[in-house]
Amino acid sequence: MLAGRRNETNRAEWLEKTLTKIPPGARILDAGAGELKFKKFCSHLKYVAQDFAEYNGKGDGAGLQPGDWDQTRLDIVCDICNIPEPDKSFDAIMCVEVFEHLPNPIAAIKEFSRLLRVGGYLILTAPFCSLTHMSPFHFCTGFNRYFYEKHLPEYGLKISELEKNGNFFEFLAQEIWRIRYMAKRYAAKSPNPLEMFAMMIMLNMLGRFSRADTGSNEILCYGYHVLARKER
Repeated sequence: MLAGRRNETNRAEWLEKTLTKIPPGARILDAGAGELKFKKFCSHLKYVAQDFAEYNGKGDGAGLQPGDWDQTRLDIVCDICNIPEPDKSFDAIMCVEVFEHLPNPIAAIKEFSRLLRVGGYLILTAPFCSLTHMSPFHFCTGFNRYFYEKHLPEYGLKISELEKNGNFFEFLAQEIWRIRYMAKRYAAKSPNPLEMFAMMIMLNMLGRFSRADTGSNEILCYGYHVLARKER
């Protein structure tokens, strides 16, 4: 696969692998579940989907919007920071690419800690850097590893896995793939054949650099995949 194409694939593969670590029959909350994209990986679990259900796929029309958005299959409709479930009522919580859409993600961490039993699993992913999307519900462009390392332990959550998704070169390649769409939408133009050829040269170069990468993800990556356990 060419550089810049594995952001979502990497995340889905990590989630599928990580969710197999949750014991069968455990009760899991998909917080900010949206269209329940990852329910398919939870067939061995008692799955509960939550979202605030105010986003309709079109938002305010700015930035990137999916267009269609189906939230008819949710189990709980509420604020993610105030979920009407008892303390310690879940064995696991996953929250996938949601934090950038929350005005107060730290309050969500506090709520997750309340809802998790001791020993329970918290599965988080969020972008390191993101373009405006699903606006007006886009409040932060992303989160560095230091965000998780500071705030999760404050609420009794010990990080057992913190995986970088992609690297500097992969991220740049992802945005090069986006140029045709951006140019057509915002400049009313499309790259000419010579420019398209130059883009392919750049993508091949970035792929070569990515394969030889020794740690550029400390500067920039797609995002982080985090697995934590509730200690107290």
